[in-house]
Amino acid sequence: MTASGHDLSFLGWDDSLAAGLPGGTVPARVARVDRGTADVIAADGHHHARYAAPLRRAVAADPVALPCVGDWAALTWLPEGRYELEAILPRRTAFVRGGVARVSREGLSGDSQGQVLAANVDVVFVAEPALHATDFADLGRIERLLALAWESGASPVVLVTKADLVGEHLPSLLQDVAAAAPGVELHAVSSITGEGVELVRAHLAGSRTAVILGASGAGKSTLVNALAGEQVMETQQVRAGDGRGRHTTVHRELIPLTGGGLVIDTPGIRRVGLYDMSQGVDLVFSDIEDLAEQCRFSDCAHESEPGCAVLAALESGELPERRLQSWRKLQREAAWMARRGDARLQAEATRQWKIIHKSVRGRYRP
Repeated sequence: MTASGHDLSFLGWDDSLAAGLPGGTVPARVARVDRGTADVIAADGHHHARYAAPLRRAVAADPVALPCVGDWAALTWLPEGRYELEAILPRRTAFVRGGVARVSREGLSGDSQGQVLAANVDVVFVAEPALHATDFADLGRIERLLALAWESGASPVVLVTKADLVGEHLPSLLQDVAAAAPGVELHAVSSITGEGVELVRAHLAGSRTAVILGASGAGKSTLVNALAGEQVMETQQVRAGDGRGRHTTVHRELIPLTGGGLVIDTPGIRRVGLYDMSQGVDLVFSDIEDLAEQCRFSDCAHESEPGCAVLAALESGELPERRLQSWRKLQREAAWMARRGDARLQAEATRQWKIIHKSVRGRYRP
């Protein structure tokens, strides 16, 4: 038995998942998705399965139910000799990106629909490249991705990739990133020299699944190849002149590694909106939350209130102004998404009641 699909335990299948498998179906893990179809890995190999009618109805009611890479699926064998994707098993973890909120004179606006980027993930690698010594890491992007990682239920790990390019500036760069990621493991990685690759591999022991997130040009595909020990993903150099990355990976894909574990490579993410956020932002900004507990007033907004420990830390230099502004921005966005989500649920409930009322009225019409 190998990780190619003949033994599903290599892909993370266990008894608890088997208990939720509908009768008459067989399990498979989603490796890649397309419109209305998915590439899956089952016990008898790789298959291309179309979505069954029940699944299409579920997706129409809630886009979050759309199959995604990493999902465990229930397949039904059809008489014509092919599998159909009948249902998605309950997700243990889900990395959900919301519509991106935009700030205008009228306030926040945007899309409140969620998109599941990856499911049943154990580790979220947040990759931020160190392009050259004069560049600073995008700490705001790291904080945003970490908030979503915490909310997914997986364990986040920050990777400063291309570490070989910064030389003596690496320690100060790591210090800045560590301050933006309290309580999160941080590794400097170079897929070229091999620095940190084994530390990353250790997070994939057994059949653990990781997803690598970051901007285009962060070296995600190169890292996947280093972990696999062979070229399984196409890579490109960053553009000359501006150091920006090209989009090499154009789809999410589940990649079983020969030495154990699985990795989901993703396209570069330009915009990441929060979705159904409850604790993720608080965990990313645990330093601010700890300070807030010392404020004189329990409902302190940290704007101008007397006895505000957060403002005192800002004044003393203990808390960087950039970090406080980032916290305020993500708090506003999370609150906006929660309001939009409630409005969407209320509208859906109203629509369902109208359907029921119309049905009942038609049934008893003389």
